[in-house]
Amino acid sequence: MYQEPIEGRIAENIMYFARLLRSAGLPVGPGKVLDAITAVELVGIGSQQDLYWSLFALFVNRNDQRELFDQAFHIFWRNPHMMERMMGAMLPTVRVEQEDLQEMSRRLSEAMSPADKKAEANDEPKEIEFDATFTFSDKEVLQKKDFEEMSAQEIAAAKLAIKNLRLPIMEVNTRRFQHSETKKKVDMRSSLRAALRAPDTIPLKFKKQKRRHPPLVMLCDVSGSMSQYSRMFLHFMHAITNDRDRVHSFVFGTRLTNVSRHLKHRDADVALDRSSDAVQDWSGGTRIGSCLKQFNTFWSRRVMSQGAVCILITDGLDREEGDGLQKEMDRLSKSSQQLIWLNPLLRYEGFEPKAKGIKTMLPYVDEFRSSHNLSSLIDLAEVLSKPVIERNFLLSA
Repeated sequence: MYQEPIEGRIAENIMYFARLLRSAGLPVGPGKVLDAITAVELVGIGSQQDLYWSLFALFVNRNDQRELFDQAFHIFWRNPHMMERMMGAMLPTVRVEQEDLQEMSRRLSEAMSPADKKAEANDEPKEIEFDATFTFSDKEVLQKKDFEEMSAQEIAAAKLAIKNLRLPIMEVNTRRFQHSETKKKVDMRSSLRAALRAPDTIPLKFKKQKRRHPPLVMLCDVSGSMSQYSRMFLHFMHAITNDRDRVHSFVFGTRLTNVSRHLKHRDADVALDRSSDAVQDWSGGTRIGSCLKQFNTFWSRRVMSQGAVCILITDGLDREEGDGLQKEMDRLSKSSQQLIWLNPLLRYEGFEPKAKGIKTMLPYVDEFRSSHNLSSLIDLAEVLSKPVIERNFLLSA
């Protein structure tokens, strides 16, 4: 049954709060705002916790949105006498001081900036231009900017760029043959079959090995230490999955989860929502050795039996301090035609592999590269386009 909306400034402030979340990048539409107002009316405002969970249930859909919601809630509703004012429906619009802005994430800080500063910024809009080589205009610095430092608008532009990214993996020989016009190897079966049609002559037919790009396997760390980057990497994995066949995607924290089926959906938001729902250990601890053991035991023979290229995305910070990691990395390396490790920690100039997990993993990788911005993903495309030494792998198909 339809209920009259709550009156006073409470509904107005809920609307302002929703507008703040939408400016910071959360998908909060008018329908959710109306539902939130109705929910607050039904639940009541007996405590700040009641208000928090009422709005949380309506505005937060994914695990990675919780931190941003927490920051926005505790700053927007920071008045210690908020509940008394709200009960009297007299709460004014909350304004954030500059000291609070310095402690927030950049996305939330920009969303809560005064309107006049935003208007000044809009006076000289900067357009991002893409070309066929996946490069930006010389006026833009987005290509070199760290994912962690991007604003909501820059993240949207980065997602668009990642969507257009292509990985030109070099092809390798298969065990199958195909007809060839060049005189390299005689195809006896085709030659004899042709001789039956013309008994007076035996026209020679030739063949060559088929070439096909190997499977691509991606293992992405979604633990707490990678929370600032895992979302962008999932967009990267989604783009690659929809660009070619035989792409297998896994995420891990304290357990391994196969998200290949979810990332095949053409819509990126739907694909990532389904992947987030499937992952039970998002932003938790890290057990790299244990997760690689699960992969090597249950998945390696299925997805890496044809000389696959493996991309491992993690910072190498293992909660178990590398327990069993050496054995699993050795097996993963031997199963891969090429093992590439992308580590966001390489963004620091003074980076040194001091952690035990990183020291254990390094000897088994073919390429060790950074993965903190768009430029690093472009470099990855260049690495995969170069010929690699084939370790006697022949694809069966």
